[in-house]
Amino acid sequence: MAVLTGLATCLLASACSHSTHRTASRRPTSTSTTTAAATVPTNNTTSPPSSTQAATAPADSTLVATTHGAIPSFASPGGPTTGTVPATWHSAPSTLPVIAERPGWLQVRLAQRPNGSTAWVHASDVDLASTPYRILINLATTHLTLYRSGQPILSAPVGIGLPAYPTPTGHYFLAFLASPPSPGYGAFVMVTSAHSDTITDWESSGDALVAIHGPLGSDAQIATHGATVSHGCIRMHESDLLQLRPIPVGSPIDVVAA
Repeated sequence: MAVLTGLATCLLASACSHSTHRTASRRPTSTSTTTAAATVPTNNTTSPPSSTQAATAPADSTLVATTHGAIPSFASPGGPTTGTVPATWHSAPSTLPVIAERPGWLQVRLAQRPNGSTAWVHASDVDLASTPYRILINLATTHLTLYRSGQPILSAPVGIGLPAYPTPTGHYFLAFLASPPSPGYGAFVMVTSAHSDTITDWESSGDALVAIHGPLGSDAQIATHGATVSHGCIRMHESDLLQLRPIPVGSPIDVVAA
């Protein structure tokens, strides 16, 4: 695909169910990044970050760290290095939510496999901003709730993964925005840090990223109650998707089973 190799890495709609994919026998453990080209809208970042900001987010907000290029990662503050946090993820800057702090150190979520990966980084290796937004996706109710500063501002029905290709539960974040490969995806595609647990290689892309996008013809099925219709991605009515446009990268996305 034109975006992320035509969003081949995104879990495509059931309309694409005849495409070849590889089913996972286990989740890969590599944290190496892919460098496929992505078209990323220019206004999908937080307010301009500053390295002089204190490592404190306003109440009901999330601190977000943007790396100074590729930086070393650590298993614990002051411990040995465990690898590198890449400068970019599919050509978008690594902008990561902060989940813990120690003097001079920040623990961040990572966009790479396996799901739930985190790392400690030097606070001096990142710029900081904050986001008031958080998305909660409830698979049991097939609804997405958008919060701003702790208050719900949108509740919308969604299409989620079929039983054979479930949307993975866990704590994720908005990794970047991409241009849609076709009108059915809506005005934009929100690529999350989540990866399919059942597909490792969609369309020979080397991965299977979970995204939030338009209905891909599933409006009637999604209706007002939601539906199980995808290979893991979250589908939304176009009018609801447009209300997510202000959300900056790095904003947390929690997917729960109930």
